[in-house]
Amino acid sequence: MKISAFFYTLKQGCKNIMRNKMFSIASIATMAACIFMFGIFYSVVINFQNVVQNVESGVAVTAFIDGDLTDEQIDQLQQEIENNPVAKISKCDFVTAEEAWQDVVDNYFDGDEEMAEGFEEALAESEHFDIYMEDVSTQSELVSYLEGLDGIREVNQSEMAANVLTDANRLIGYVSIAIIAILVCVAVFLISNTVNTGISVRKEEIAIMKLIGATDFFVRGPFIVEGILIGLIGSVIPLAVLYSLYEKIIGYVGDKFHFLDNMLTFVPVNSIFKILLPVGLILGVGIGYIGSRVTLHRHLNV
Repeated sequence: MKISAFFYTLKQGCKNIMRNKMFSIASIATMAACIFMFGIFYSVVINFQNVVQNVESGVAVTAFIDGDLTDEQIDQLQQEIENNPVAKISKCDFVTAEEAWQDVVDNYFDGDEEMAEGFEEALAESEHFDIYMEDVSTQSELVSYLEGLDGIREVNQSEMAANVLTDANRLIGYVSIAIIAILVCVAVFLISNTVNTGISVRKEEIAIMKLIGATDFFVRGPFIVEGILIGLIGSVIPLAVLYSLYEKIIGYVGDKFHFLDNMLTFVPVNSIFKILLPVGLILGVGIGYIGSRVTLHRHLNV
């Protein structure tokens, strides 16, 4: 494309937006609302997933070992668990019988060993591994693997917690897909209507351009630019608002609700927008392009 043709296409695309101010404003507003809702939903989902991951990091599988294993055998068994082929392990801690006893004394008897004397014999063979997974949905596979290892006499798992967390992650995925699909369809529909109005207004001009030999791309170009510009403007505005709003919200919650610090840790704004910014811009421009292309294909026979 020649530089002059490029600037002509860009200029005409801007003129199209100005000619159809009401439709353009409506399309930009709708696009902005869609991207804003997408941004809010994305921020909520990411923070919720962060909470779920923090909870997952505290869900452990406990593997009790035979009491006659040597230190070398215990080290070898720990390496097998850490390098297992069914689940990624974030941490595998070996807990001796003495450590298990002390943990019971500290947590259940406030450090009073005399009150806990009756439990000491029961914990004599309580040496075990506390195994933490990166993905709690692989817990059942890991338990089956551990039960087949020599030296493991019993495996305890948090099956209910694993099922709840796995279902929560799955639900988040399904809801995300559904909401994004709805937002995309609404935005494409409105941009399509805006471009279609522009085509109707310029029908005679387009016919004259074709009669004097204008190429299909030269005729279609301004409408494609129009859709892309609407998508770009409609995505930049809400992303800027979201950035400022997110910072203020997490700052306000942190200042006013200190008791949530141990339960809820917000994902930093830069981490959120490292993905949200390019995705939001690509989504806006992509929807604008698709909306204009669909309309041109259906209503502009050139």
